[in-house]
Amino acid sequence: MIPSPTNTTTGTINTNFNRSGALLNVTLERLFRPLARICLAIGVTFSSIEESLKRTFVQEAAALEPDAPAYGTISRISTVTGLHRREVTRLTNAEKAVRSTKPPLASKLFTRWVSDPAFHDHSGVPLTLKRQGSAPSFETLAQSITRDVHPRRMLDELLRLGVVTLDGNNDCVSLITGNYIPSGDSSQMYTLMGDNVGDHLSAAVDNVLHDNHRHLEMAVFADELSVESVNALRPLVTAHWKALRNDMVRQIEALIEADRLAGRTQDQRVRIGMYTYSEKA
Repeated sequence: MIPSPTNTTTGTINTNFNRSGALLNVTLERLFRPLARICLAIGVTFSSIEESLKRTFVQEAAALEPDAPAYGTISRISTVTGLHRREVTRLTNAEKAVRSTKPPLASKLFTRWVSDPAFHDHSGVPLTLKRQGSAPSFETLAQSITRDVHPRRMLDELLRLGVVTLDGNNDCVSLITGNYIPSGDSSQMYTLMGDNVGDHLSAAVDNVLHDNHRHLEMAVFADELSVESVNALRPLVTAHWKALRNDMVRQIEALIEADRLAGRTQDQRVRIGMYTYSEKA
């Protein structure tokens, strides 16, 4: 098959789609399958997922009309979601878990290291850094991110996550990988999955529901490849991602500073990503 660009998440929702719901069911099953796989792998039961799904339905139903009067809210949410009023009341009154969408400091430090030319050699490769001392050193890198956390604590966190190594003989710090993969912390891995996939899916849903191409959400699809060919694609994709990431980080940092100097309200966030997936056709 000839490779083809795909964008399956923009287009009008036709009446046949709304009337039968068959296509929606197929789509939902496709989305639920990887979720079921990870839940089964880590021992999360269906009842736990059911509770999370109910809570999410209630939260999204409440967000549909944020300016609606409080009176009648429970009935309105019950009608929209199909959940019993008692359930809606219980879930509405439950304490909401609030988690920051800001990346951890370790991730910020890693991103600065791989994208800032001040910490690269003449070929653009991230340097092995002296742990302390004048720039470029790990100490100055850490302090460029924050002065509220001691550089040694930042280093210990990166070591725990398996992102860097420390050469005790030369007192130097080196990156293990060119991508931030906190393999030493499963909770961070789950958080990254939720953040990245959640935003990707939100972009796709916005495009389907509003039909105005709100977000860039596209992919290239091809089949009739061998395992060897798929393996040959991986370094190509990685190289493109690194170039995109480094350019975007520099551009975003410049825009943040421009907004700050102009006194503009800085209440927007953006996530830019790339993904690959392969399996037997």
